[in-house]
Amino acid sequence: MPFYTYILKSLKDQKYYYGYCSDLTKRLDNHNQGKVKSTKHRRPFVLHYFETFDVRADAIRRELFFKSIDGYNFLKSQNII
Repeated sequence: MPFYTYILKSLKDQKYYYGYCSDLTKRLDNHNQGKVKSTKHRRPFVLHYFETFDVRADAIRRELFFKSIDGYNFLKSQNII
């Protein structure tokens, strides 16, 4: 089963949300249906970027990296965000 680290972009406020999951389509639907408390007020979202991993721990590690200042700088330097 693959795991994903993803970046969503809110069409409401143009800000990004970082997360990981095992079903990317379902997770995006959950965000857009208001089923995720932390993003409910920022709907709708589009999938902006994702990476695929074979190991859950790797997806979690990448999510934490994206949320760090080094990760932010990396994403900016690669023109991802």
